[in-house]
Amino acid sequence: TMALCLKQVFNKDKTFRPRKKFEPGTQRFELYKKAQASLKSGLDLKAVVQLPPGESINDWIAVHVVDFFNRINLIYGTMSEYCTERSCPIMSGGLKYEYRWQDDSKYKKPTKLSAPQYMCMLMDWIEMLINNEDVFPTRIGVPFPKQFQQVCTKILTRLFRVFVHVYIHHFDSIINMGAEAHVNTCYKHFYYFIREFSLIDHRELEPLVRM
Repeated sequence: TMALCLKQVFNKDKTFRPRKKFEPGTQRFELYKKAQASLKSGLDLKAVVQLPPGESINDWIAVHVVDFFNRINLIYGTMSEYCTERSCPIMSGGLKYEYRWQDDSKYKKPTKLSAPQYMCMLMDWIEMLINNEDVFPTRIGVPFPKQFQQVCTKILTRLFRVFVHVYIHHFDSIINMGAEAHVNTCYKHFYYFIREFSLIDHRELEPLVRM
């Protein structure tokens, strides 16, 4: 019944955005399949995130950033009806942490937004970056830009804040939907990945340190 319940939850297809797919036949598609196979094999998550021998670290990071974007987008999408302007007028993680939005276009200074507004801006911004060939090149032989890992750090740091908000403000909804095990596994996978490659400043992790 747990699996059935999860299927119902995650089949609602309430993703904020269409899923980003890897092109079959590309190296990144093969890497993605390899990562998914390891995940399904029930291997320890700490082992699953390690860079496979002979693979490029930037390709490995790119595959995971896109995959985590898809998964976290889906998690938030399934419970977005509980995260409203009324329930969450500030994008926060409890009383101690407030996240303001800043980008290079509309919001040049850190700006207070409601959680749903922040999530919308975040998913748009990530989608724009992962579809940008200059940042996430998909053609063979096209090198990654010098600042690639810095961009990924920024993306993953902001995706981590989705977990912070969901766990601290909407954990009851997750439990009620029977999605707790799925969300926890996704969080663990994400956490081990960012720790393996030191991709997020440890201070960002503080809101969920007790987990």
